[in-house]
Amino acid sequence: MAYRDVVEVIRARIEAGELTPGERVPSTRQIVAEFGIAMATASKVLAALRQEGLVRVLPGVGTVVAGGVREPEPELGRTRIVRAAMRIADAEGLDALSMRRVASDLGTGAMSLYRHVPGKEELLLLMRDAAFGGFPLPAVSPPGWRAQLELSSRRLWAMYRRHPWLARMTSLTRPYAGPNQMPYSEWNIRALGELGVDDATIFRLHLSLFVYVHGSAGSLEAERREEAETGLTLDEWLLARESATRSIMDSGAFPHSARVFLGAEIDFDQDEIFETGLSAMLSGFAAHAR
Repeated sequence: MAYRDVVEVIRARIEAGELTPGERVPSTRQIVAEFGIAMATASKVLAALRQEGLVRVLPGVGTVVAGGVREPEPELGRTRIVRAAMRIADAEGLDALSMRRVASDLGTGAMSLYRHVPGKEELLLLMRDAAFGGFPLPAVSPPGWRAQLELSSRRLWAMYRRHPWLARMTSLTRPYAGPNQMPYSEWNIRALGELGVDDATIFRLHLSLFVYVHGSAGSLEAERREEAETGLTLDEWLLARESATRSIMDSGAFPHSARVFLGAEIDFDQDEIFETGLSAMLSGFAAHAR
């Protein structure tokens, strides 16, 4: 089916009142599933509907019916490009992101993007810093180094939960000093200074905490990717593997693992795991300082 045919179907639904002003229209994934077309073609469908003024993009909501009144698009610029790229990555992951795809979603040509962003590598860095900008630290910090590190770490965790793709593009060895990211470093280094340790130790503790949060967040991105590739949720995957796992545990070769994995009533809650690890790590910081 050609993209124009799909545009006609969705236009007819809007004109018939099946989709009302302000209501979300089918996403690219929903269009792919319903009409059996490629993801790039589905993006072209939404771009055509936007150009006709039938739909518009609401930040944080998605593409909605514009009620047939064409609203002028904001001028193409770096901020608008970055926001469009983040919407794609949030919805479909980094593998779906390309300059051409962003241009398609914005209803413009790929070459027009390069007047504002040199290429995909720079776009990824801008997306990363924009994500930090969406989770700013408070102007006034709580008293005590531990409370300060708990606050910044939990805020980072919330950011990774909102943008799982960040885990694949954040590097320990190649740090990016973005204007929205640097306040986190400044906050943590100031807090660690209260431990009374030397700067070299502050540096290592600061990076250790970053590695912990970032590494924990990697499981969020990996799980999201696995679910998309297999079509199975975590619970469904565990259930499918239950028989094989139990046969290994029941062999008697791994009694301690069997006791914990099979005997304890424990939910695989990533937030609880993160909090447990964070508490243990910060207690370790205190012991190290002593």
